[in-house]
Amino acid sequence: MDLSTADPDSVLDVLDRRLVCALQVDGRAEPGRIAEVLGVSARTVTRRLGRLRQAGVLRVVRLPDVEDAAVGALLLRVRVLSGRVDAIARALADRPDVPFVDVMLGGHEVGAVMLTDAGSRDRLLYGQLPATGAVTETTTHAVLHAFSDAGQWRAGHLTEEEAAALARPAVPRPAAPPPLDGLDRALLERLGEDARQSHAVLAAAVGAPESTVRRRLHRLDGAGLLRTHATVDPRLLGMAVDANLWLDVPPGRIAEVGAALARHSQVHGVFATSGPANLLATVFCPDHGELYRFLTDALGPLGVARAETTITARAVKRAGVLLRQPPRRP
Repeated sequence: MDLSTADPDSVLDVLDRRLVCALQVDGRAEPGRIAEVLGVSARTVTRRLGRLRQAGVLRVVRLPDVEDAAVGALLLRVRVLSGRVDAIARALADRPDVPFVDVMLGGHEVGAVMLTDAGSRDRLLYGQLPATGAVTETTTHAVLHAFSDAGQWRAGHLTEEEAAALARPAVPRPAAPPPLDGLDRALLERLGEDARQSHAVLAAAVGAPESTVRRRLHRLDGAGLLRTHATVDPRLLGMAVDANLWLDVPPGRIAEVGAALARHSQVHGVFATSGPANLLATVFCPDHGELYRFLTDALGPLGVARAETTITARAVKRAGVLLRQPPRRP
């Protein structure tokens, strides 16, 4: 496959999908370790991953802890005039405090996740968006609790034994965030752009000895601060449908339903929210038929009172990464 012009309706081959899944388990795994687990050569792993990354198909970035990211996060649903959706989506995607932006099916709604302080939030919601003539309505949901997020989703092309062999040791969440100095923050910022940078490259970038960088990363990893996310168009993994399910759940069952959905292999995020819907689940499916089966077979037995299903037409930004857009068909 020519990855530079890949049709989003096609998929990666079996080995490429397995390599992506390996990086979903551990985004900083060495090629030799991946090769040993998957039963291929380290040279093949290096060549394949290099090709995926050079084509812009795959990016691995550092994500904040899911509980830390949930605090203060906002989910935005921005209704837009016809023909203006691309401009609004790009304006939101250009903001460093907006890591996720989607254009929803129908072309009249942009969905976004915002992580920011109250001042920036208020300027956007009460000043910038209302002042934009293209925006007709904005609905804002505060995230109250995160059951799972994109960094925990697995595409399912590895066996349980392979995933376990690649997994890093579980790190208990510290009672209090560890103190970070300027070097720590510089390293985390660099890994937020590319989590697969080597110790040598990081050392050169931050102006510190490689031995110091290794020691600092080991400490940050021990504090649970090196969680990674492999960003890839899910259509290339055979998941053609990305849906948001806005659910109305009896308050006494939010924790039970949220935890059950978070364990489902097709779900890549579950959040308790404010607003008319009190739970959001984001789901990858191969096609609309499989989405129907998810709604009836997986969601139905959970006793959800009401479900609004919106489908993503196009992902613009994921985990802080602007996604390469396929060429428009004539």
